[in-house]
Amino acid sequence: MKKVIISVLGHDRPGILAATTQVLFEQECNLENVSQTILQSEFAGVFIASMPESLTVEELNNQLEKVLGSLNLYVFVKPIRVDVPTYDAPGSEPFVITTKGPDRKGLVAGVSSVIARYGANVTNLSAVFKGGDDPNQNIMIYEVDIPWRIDQNSFQKDLREKAAELGLNISIQHRKIFETINRI
Repeated sequence: MKKVIISVLGHDRPGILAATTQVLFEQECNLENVSQTILQSEFAGVFIASMPESLTVEELNNQLEKVLGSLNLYVFVKPIRVDVPTYDAPGSEPFVITTKGPDRKGLVAGVSSVIARYGANVTNLSAVFKGGDDPNQNIMIYEVDIPWRIDQNSFQKDLREKAAELGLNISIQHRKIFETINRI
């Protein structure tokens, strides 16, 4: 079976997930992964599905647009190429980096540039910016795979310096510690 990645975007309302997955079911696609969230009032969903060889990407896109377009949603379907080598992550440890601070432009760009410079991979990012100077209203939570081979002390020092430059409070914890603390 061929694989596709499908993006669905638009104003949130009940039934988007049901409508999307119903079309995939009717087209004999197998849903393999889903990540969906609501950003302010906007639905954002990404789906990976395998599809029968007899179905084209264009046909699937048309079926999704027919149903989801009536809900004023935007759809993008892209084939996943299996001949492209996948990212082979070096040995790493999962960490959670949390920042809080006054809202301003460049916060995500600043923190993520340090993470990228060390070859760490952001696997998930949740950020909520409600504006103003209340740090509890502006939070970023990065889930990051940090390679074993890097100098952890330099990495954390550079992150802390960037956070201070941006006026952010920062916490860097191994994912297991983060999960344990937040489970209590």
